[in-house]
Amino acid sequence: MQLNELTISQAHEGLKKKDFSSVELTKACLEQIKKTDDKIKAFITVTEDIALQQAKVADKAGDFSNPLTGIPHAPKDVFCTKDIRSTGASKILDNYIPPYSATAVEKLNELRGVILGKVNCDEFAMGGSGENSGYFVTKNPWDLERVPGGSCSGSAAAVASDMCLYSLGTDTGGSIRQPAGFCGITGLKVTYGRVSRYGVMAMASSLDTIGTFAKNVEDAAIILKHIAGRDKNDSTTPEVKVDDYSAEMKKSIKGLKIGLPKEYFIDGMDPEVKDLVYKAVKKLEELGAKVVDISLPYTAKAVAVYYIICPSEVSSNLARYDGIRYGMSEESDKLIDIYQNTRSKYLGAEAKRRIMIGTYALSAGYYDAYYKKGMQVRTLVRNDFKQAFDKVDIMVTPTSPTPAFKIGENANDPLKMYLADVFTVPASLAGICGISIPAGFSNNLPVGLQILGKPFAESTILRAAYNYQQATEWHKKKPL
Repeated sequence: MQLNELTISQAHEGLKKKDFSSVELTKACLEQIKKTDDKIKAFITVTEDIALQQAKVADKAGDFSNPLTGIPHAPKDVFCTKDIRSTGASKILDNYIPPYSATAVEKLNELRGVILGKVNCDEFAMGGSGENSGYFVTKNPWDLERVPGGSCSGSAAAVASDMCLYSLGTDTGGSIRQPAGFCGITGLKVTYGRVSRYGVMAMASSLDTIGTFAKNVEDAAIILKHIAGRDKNDSTTPEVKVDDYSAEMKKSIKGLKIGLPKEYFIDGMDPEVKDLVYKAVKKLEELGAKVVDISLPYTAKAVAVYYIICPSEVSSNLARYDGIRYGMSEESDKLIDIYQNTRSKYLGAEAKRRIMIGTYALSAGYYDAYYKKGMQVRTLVRNDFKQAFDKVDIMVTPTSPTPAFKIGENANDPLKMYLADVFTVPASLAGICGISIPAGFSNNLPVGLQILGKPFAESTILRAAYNYQQATEWHKKKPL
């Protein structure tokens, strides 16, 4: 096994025993990037010099008691990283180098983590396929003709192809879970507010969450422990205790009640996906869990609600990219021309689409009919989950109705593209936590299993996912 193929826990043990150095581990990842990324296109920016310098610092300190010290990772490019170009995968920030780092990145820096570079995504995290980047389309390592999922396309592809040991991502409507499912890795979406959003480029402020891509559940638990918690710079992070996820996940799931929402097993979904999810549920039953049939009646309304609320908040958040304070700018004698020319030239089609939808939904005369009504239905979606969680501990569903689709297949049909989020969006509207783990293959393409939990019940979903991975081998499969 090559060093870049190690999990975080394996690399941590090797570093502690001095079997290899952080520099050697980092060089193995950089070598894999050079060898592989021409085909996959996961990285927007590779920071080889910075990575090697950070690795040398970790080696010189010699203290590898923390499992993330000296471990190479690659944040999604919506995370601000001090002195490292941070574009949000948008041409409008092509020249932007932040003067500070996002809280989550800063926490990893304090642990002497190693940043290999910044990975691609849909522009400002807007998209479900990875085809909306301002730079290039990232490819799925399992099949280079297919999408890796979005918006965290580069994060999922980089971890799946062993270019880094883990990646930080964001999940607003499924942007971690869906790519993790498509690329056959573990992707964790946290409860809204569990991890600070400070320093992360905002898309939809009432929905954005920060999470992780990892090679297995054990690694996801390690990362979450060190990035979760209260942050004075983000008022949405509450004073809720951060569990010892690594210890909690190893407990038995005997007696755990699993809800199967009937609305997530629908006509039109890939029959193999449905079959694999039922097999996974059977495995969880064998491990001691109990299955309960449940209903989430407002599921059918969730995608429509999301695509009112999300674009509305996008239109507000993206107003800051106007060519004045930072980023690219088209000069003109008239202020209005600077705004219009800069935004029309440097923003991509999906960003413009969402800005227009959102601005319309927030406009005078339409606010009550669209945004306000959307927020009211969002409350009903949240109540669905609340009532269901009175009966069960977790819910198990497919991550996506199909495996990864071909690049370009849905590009000219935004509605079809949006419907690919049908199983991930409801949890985002409710603000609960969820994880996607590999559950098998359909036509040699990975299929994701989604496990959803109550707010701040990350320990419970990690426990169910860990127990499943201990009893199966799907997470150990690698792209050819």
